[in-house]
Amino acid sequence: MASVPVEPAGAPEPPAPATPRPPAPRPLFLGTYTSVEGGGTGLGLATYDPASGRVTGAGTLTGVGDPSYLAAHPDGRTLYAVNERLDGGVTAIRLGGEGEQHQVLGTRGTGGAGPCHLSAHPSGRWLLSANYGSGSVAVHPIDASGALGERTDLVTHSGPAPGPGQQGPHAHQFLTSPDGGHVLAVDLGTDTVYTYRLDIARGTLTEVARARTRPGAGPRHLTFHPGGRYAYLADEVDNTVAVCAYSPATGRLDIGEPQSTGTGTGTSYPAQFVVTADGRYAYLANRGHNSLTRYAVEAGGARLRFLGTVPVAGDFPRHIALAPGGNLLFAANQRSSTVSVFRVDRASGELRLTGEPFASPVVVCALPL
Repeated sequence: MASVPVEPAGAPEPPAPATPRPPAPRPLFLGTYTSVEGGGTGLGLATYDPASGRVTGAGTLTGVGDPSYLAAHPDGRTLYAVNERLDGGVTAIRLGGEGEQHQVLGTRGTGGAGPCHLSAHPSGRWLLSANYGSGSVAVHPIDASGALGERTDLVTHSGPAPGPGQQGPHAHQFLTSPDGGHVLAVDLGTDTVYTYRLDIARGTLTEVARARTRPGAGPRHLTFHPGGRYAYLADEVDNTVAVCAYSPATGRLDIGEPQSTGTGTGTSYPAQFVVTADGRYAYLANRGHNSLTRYAVEAGGARLRFLGTVPVAGDFPRHIALAPGGNLLFAANQRSSTVSVFRVDRASGELRLTGEPFASPVVVCALPL
């Protein structure tokens, strides 16, 4: 018979497999209105569990007025907030590391009224903001510390004439195309998306193209497909969406036929699109319907196929955002003062509520980092 090896007496036990550590909480920043009844007192601070989606409050950063929209610098070390007031501003906040306090670096005027959107250029050198009240877009330089310099350009949308029911231009969004070659401004009041070339050295804008929607559509928010050749436009006033073709060479945007949001014939005020990083699914926030529309993205980004709507478990979802890992979606519900968190099924695109929504006063933006 073959001999069987025998371990010597007193041999140490093999080490037990290491228990995987739970993921560390991630920061969540909450934009709010501070000048309305029941509003916040500054920028809301929270954390979220990347696995479960559970949100935990972490206080408020005061000294930031009406921070209704938030965006991060590409390096993740500085946060920017609009100050949505008659005398509009943009504020830079240096984010503290573990155990460190966040620091307000200062505020610069946008040159317009009611700024409601901002974004950092991929170069990290310029901040783009949209003044809703005065229908203009602004550019500010960003220095090495993340702080903002004096405005380098301001362009007011003086044409075409306002759309039906509008009294003037209303710039609602200002973003950079995925190729980085152009910046685009969505104007609800003029039913137009303007394309500009940004001078990277001087921070000045030159208009190169315009794309008009149907009169009265009220375009509000544009989101690009990761492939960079298509984008999806939410039309607030006529409750439609459209697939747009984009040319990186010219900056030209061609707006396709209007499509349903799946919310029926009532006024739903679609607010914002997000697209998954793999480009397979898109989600739309519907404020009036209190729902999220799911679309399958097909034909390399050229087509949206309606899949259904999901109740948002809140009232008036103003803003939605995907967590960096793509497995969670956050919805900021303005009228119910709550943030709903959904688990995203990457295979099917389905959304499942993770638990009870998190309470936050008049929350209008939820930015997970």
